[in-house]
Amino acid sequence: MNTSSPAVPARHPRGLAVLAATETWERFSFYGMQALLMLYMTTRLLPAVAAGGGDGPQVLGLAGLRHALTALLGPMSDQAFASQVFGLYAGLVYLTPLAGGFLGDRVLGSRRTVLVGAGLMAAGHLLLALEPFFLVALILLIAGSGCLKGNIATQVGRLYAPADQRRDQAYLWFNLGINVGAFAGPLVCGALGERIGWHAGFACAGVGMLAGMAIYARGWRHLPADATGATNKNAGEPAAAAAARARPAVLLGLIALSLCYNIPVGQSFNVFPLWIEHAADRHLWGMEMPVAWYLASDGLITVLATPLVLALWARQTRRGTLPGAAARIGIGCAMLAAADGLLALLAQTWPGAHALGPLAGFAYFLLASSAYLMVMPVLLAAVARAAPPHLTATLIGAVYAGLFAANLTAGWLARFYESWGAAPFWAGNAAIAAAGAVLTIVLRRPLALPGVAFPGDTR
Repeated sequence: MNTSSPAVPARHPRGLAVLAATETWERFSFYGMQALLMLYMTTRLLPAVAAGGGDGPQVLGLAGLRHALTALLGPMSDQAFASQVFGLYAGLVYLTPLAGGFLGDRVLGSRRTVLVGAGLMAAGHLLLALEPFFLVALILLIAGSGCLKGNIATQVGRLYAPADQRRDQAYLWFNLGINVGAFAGPLVCGALGERIGWHAGFACAGVGMLAGMAIYARGWRHLPADATGATNKNAGEPAAAAAARARPAVLLGLIALSLCYNIPVGQSFNVFPLWIEHAADRHLWGMEMPVAWYLASDGLITVLATPLVLALWARQTRRGTLPGAAARIGIGCAMLAAADGLLALLAQTWPGAHALGPLAGFAYFLLASSAYLMVMPVLLAAVARAAPPHLTATLIGAVYAGLFAANLTAGWLARFYESWGAAPFWAGNAAIAAAGAVLTIVLRRPLALPGVAFPGDTR
């Protein structure tokens, strides 16, 4: 690990490349599968189940799950049920990192927990090729993601000394790896799933997860040691101790604020594929683009925007004008509000089937995906820097638990898409994101991180 002075720009540790490459392949598999999930359920799986043995096997546990959701939420169409399943899956993927963080902090250590998670996820992706085990595969993916996500993100922060200013940049580079995978996964797995067969797409996602697992194991010696439960070196100073005690509460407040971004952006893989399939003429240069290619642009735009954001933050840091964590999250919320507002405008102005041009859907991701860089990397870096060492993986698990709440809420909101209509639905999501921008202004002081001496964090 690099031990250069934080005041002098230095190369990042080799472990960052290992973690970023691992996460690239993990996200390749995750988003590649997720890009197919809604269309697979609504066009293949649920119609096959309805047809019974004549068109496909029954899925273990699916009838019971539908009965339970119907009893809880009332009757629902296949689209509404698929959206609920998607929301439950996407939500639980981000709730289980709380348990995974505990395993990493207190039981197995973060490195071993990541390997366990990668193995479970690979098994889940490959099991999706067998329709009767669809729900079993989702359960394995949920458990594996819980073991992997919080612990691998925690290791990024542990590569750096407490006062090392490269940590924020490191999380942007780490998220660059994430979004390379988020671009390539839907592009490759989506094309295979829609053109060759659903199970070919799912199998490709499984191979990607195995590649990530191999990279992580090969780079083991470059990874940071697991936490030893060290306490803050200023804990004996009353002012520093009081600030340290206050930070977990502020971090939880930042996690709550991020919901205003993560709830509406959850529709980008839930309702957006259904809307764009209906609303856009996807023929371009003599071919019809797969719906999954719109979702692939999410990762591509984030990748292309990362160097620009890095340059912007470096310039603002030099000038002492870098906004604090809460302010940057608020900027991301405002950008997403504009993106959802654009979809509402398009849906209202051109409501007919296939009335939009093939490129219209990409404009949404241009705003929404750039906004991501102002939210999740900032939040993860704030937790890694300010959380007590013995709670870091657990609090990063809380970040992902926030995504659980967001995706669960997004799944619940998605069931109103058909009854509300497209334009009101997207306008409602824009209002949620706009509320986050307003809350940032109102709660500016309570959401400042106490006792953190980096630019912007006390703004």
